[in-house]
Amino acid sequence: MDFLEVIKAQYVSSYKIHLWFNNNTDKVVDFSDKLNGSVFEPLRDKEFFKNFRIAYNTIEWANGADFAPEYLIAC
Repeated sequence: MDFLEVIKAQYVSSYKIHLWFNNNTDKVVDFSDKLNGSVFEPLRDKEFFKNFRIAYNTIEWANGADFAPEYLIAC
């Protein structure tokens, strides 16, 4: 396997998202302490936070905020 990818993501609750990776790993990541900085500020609105999509092998929000898959799997 060359690149780590998020292949599926599902909102759980609060600031938690269940992520599935292409290396057969899955986990729930709590983003509540990871929304620092101006690009992540809009994600503090839970309705905005819930509306992510998978793009470029990770999760992404409408404002362009994203997290590298390598960071997410290490959380």
